[in-house]
Amino acid sequence: MAQAVVLLSGGLDSATLLAIARDRGFSCYALSFDYGQRHRIELDAARRVANQLGASEHRVVTLDIGWMGASALTDSTIAVPRAPTAGIPVTYVPARNTIFLAIALGWAEVLGARDIFIGVNALDYSGYPDCRPEFIEAFQLMADRATREGVEGRGCRINAPLVAMTKAEIIQTGLRLGVDYGLTLSCYAPDAAGRACQECDSCRLRTQAFAAAGVPDPTLYQTS
Repeated sequence: MAQAVVLLSGGLDSATLLAIARDRGFSCYALSFDYGQRHRIELDAARRVANQLGASEHRVVTLDIGWMGASALTDSTIAVPRAPTAGIPVTYVPARNTIFLAIALGWAEVLGARDIFIGVNALDYSGYPDCRPEFIEAFQLMADRATREGVEGRGCRINAPLVAMTKAEIIQTGLRLGVDYGLTLSCYAPDAAGRACQECDSCRLRTQAFAAAGVPDPTLYQTS
């Protein structure tokens, strides 16, 4: 069975991503990061999802990039916005997907995996530059030139199957593939019990997506 490295945050998109990779016949090696995020409780969700969807292996890599600051997700002095903002929001983590994909690329080369899956989304995304198709295309070009496997013609494909899907389509796809969204966590500001705030940008997108998909939202909110 072909192997694939799947980036898994524990959120709605990455859970669907893992289900898609599994459905395509891959033995999935899930990769999560403890990167200094304030909402690191999402890693508990990632473990639950990896177990529910039968990942062959799940690695949680400690890679603290929070010392850089400049993001509400890693810097406690910056508040997580509770209302929509214009432009690239303060929840953007500098170069996060570039860093994560680079680690995934190294692990894939060691495993002999020819595929990496990342759950970026360019339709319902929050303005992040590293969730756009042109970013994936640029990283693919780099990967083909930066690894032994790539220059020898056995390079790794960067798969972004969610990139052109709406959040409602992502949910419908995941449900068809057996994802239990009650195990996932998307919130940027959950409480210690893992309950979502229902006010941050990620919570708003998630709530709207379940409504658009016409299915009940299983999320446990702080106001529930």
